[in-house]
Amino acid sequence: MRRLRRPGVQAAVVALLGGLVVFALAHVVFPYHTSNHDEGVYLQQAAMLLEGRLFLRPPVEDVFRPWFFVESPRGLYAKYTPVPAAMFAVGKLLGGYRVALGLVATGTLAGLYHTTREAFDARTGVVASVLLLASPLFLVNAAVFLSYVPATFWNLAFAASYLRADRTGSRPLAALAGACAGIAFFTRPYTAVLFATPFICHALWSCRRLRRAPLERVGLTAVFGTAGVLLALGYNTLTTGDPLVFPYQAFAPNDGLGFGRRSILAYSREFTPALSVRANGELLRKLATQWLVAGPLGTVAAAVGVAVTRRRGFDSRQAALAGVFLTVPLGNLYFWGTVNMLGTISDPTDGLVRFLGPFYHVDVLVPAAAFGAVGSLWVARGLRTAVEDRVRPRRVRPVLLVVALVCATVGGGVAVTAAAEPVRDNYVVTEQYDRAYEPFEERDLSDAVVFLPTPYGDWLHHPFQYLRNDPGFDGDTVYAMGDRQFAVVDNYPDRRYYRYDYRDEWAPYRGQSVDPRIQRVRLAEGKAVTTGLEAVAPAPARLTSVRLTNGDREATATVNGTDPLLLRLVTDAETTRLRGVESNETLSVPTPDAGTVTLVAFVDYGAGSGYNYRVELPVDQRGEVVRTLTPRVEVCWTDGECEVPAAHVPGSYQYDIDLDVTVNATGESRA
Repeated sequence: MRRLRRPGVQAAVVALLGGLVVFALAHVVFPYHTSNHDEGVYLQQAAMLLEGRLFLRPPVEDVFRPWFFVESPRGLYAKYTPVPAAMFAVGKLLGGYRVALGLVATGTLAGLYHTTREAFDARTGVVASVLLLASPLFLVNAAVFLSYVPATFWNLAFAASYLRADRTGSRPLAALAGACAGIAFFTRPYTAVLFATPFICHALWSCRRLRRAPLERVGLTAVFGTAGVLLALGYNTLTTGDPLVFPYQAFAPNDGLGFGRRSILAYSREFTPALSVRANGELLRKLATQWLVAGPLGTVAAAVGVAVTRRRGFDSRQAALAGVFLTVPLGNLYFWGTVNMLGTISDPTDGLVRFLGPFYHVDVLVPAAAFGAVGSLWVARGLRTAVEDRVRPRRVRPVLLVVALVCATVGGGVAVTAAAEPVRDNYVVTEQYDRAYEPFEERDLSDAVVFLPTPYGDWLHHPFQYLRNDPGFDGDTVYAMGDRQFAVVDNYPDRRYYRYDYRDEWAPYRGQSVDPRIQRVRLAEGKAVTTGLEAVAPAPARLTSVRLTNGDREATATVNGTDPLLLRLVTDAETTRLRGVESNETLSVPTPDAGTVTLVAFVDYGAGSGYNYRVELPVDQRGEVVRTLTPRVEVCWTDGECEVPAAHVPGSYQYDIDLDVTVNATGESRA
């Protein structure tokens, strides 16, 4: 028990406990990751690094490109630097990627303890680590595969080493501080610069008298820090071909620092100083009232800590730590990402900030927790003095115990409430993911290829970041986009094929689930392939028209579909014919060399209301031989709804929807 009274032991217990809490949160709250699809980028990078790869070389072009990967002559590479991915890869080597999250959280808490101990004292360091652990912004971001807490880990490793080297004169620690600063720069360059700026100012101040010892220490820190910068520039050269062009700039040249027209992919906006001030003010408000420990209580504690330190007199080391309060918010004014994370600024339920908090400001937690600890201890000492002055000596200990229990209950209750809200919001998203990925849990997909829809554009992992390929595209399950399906089939001729689909809009961040399915896909080939279809309209509706199209040409017919329609699509190298519409009528369109033949049947309820059956038949030709895959069958209120949210008809070969509509599709080949 005596050992537990030592601040170092207490800090170790807090750090280890924090690692376990983060590890548990990652498993329970984020089993399918977050609504920020960047996690899949880092995990894909981590898998690549474990196989010694910096580039992906897919076996088929255009269908295997992961989200936020850049095309280059050497292959696909991620827009993010590899340091966070390397940290996650270490976790995989130790038993699982989420092990790394626990280790990084433990190291970050330990780093804050040592930094605060150097700036103030060991007891303050212990309290600071507790406050950091109880901060929702730390808990949530430490439990996900993003780069913000890993960057803070390296920033704190730099700060703790630098301050200790400054106090003790240790040259090895000075070199270590520089190395950590360099790795921090490689991890998140701009974040590292903002964090390090106050300490750089401190270093310059300490060298003002040109004494040999400080100059040598600062020189070592600068040399090793520069080595990290050069490493980052070397990585740029390897990937982008230009040391001054970072991968994220190669991906989207206008996605960077500065005001004016900013853009990434098809999204752009005019980023003005006024918009920046408004957005960052809102982020700082959210940080102060929701995402610090105990919400506004944590903010008040930090403010009290700053006031107490000012009254006592800031020393240069404490001033450097406090400087992070200024450099991080001011630096983020120059970055348009702070606007994007808010979504609609006036809507508190919109944007990634609702689920992950103001993550670009994670480093503000460092001085907030440190000075919050100073403020908390000052209040605690004040309460103790007040009790000792007003209570008889024999009653001091019981009264102090009651006061401590009351303060712990109130503060702990507020802290738990503050942390519970974002955890609950993220768990609601996870419940929708659980529903969406349910078919993958229920079916054996070993030795299979699964074609995925692309609701957000031609990317893998966006939004399905839980479904990732091995770097060699040779894992038990291979995931591909729905384009160029026959090229994928040719590359994986001995696998089983499936198609993942869902009905309704993909919006788990709204608490909205989808109706998913996995459809078995079979290849049919021959001089002619026949696909059988059965379409039924529920009373009082009726089928009124059918349309057959190959994208360029179409044929239509009017039908009286009060009875089930038994249709057949007959596809050969010349034409695709639809039989069964009327006894004496056949619709036909030229068969594309490689593409899709689409059949649309309209079900009319009268008064202009109705919906479409939509059957998409993938077609490919090899000379006189034609190949087809099992068609994709949907029910949609409009053609547009079919194309965007990928509405499907649930079931297997007999499809039912709420309207009691059924469609049956079968395929056979004929030599």
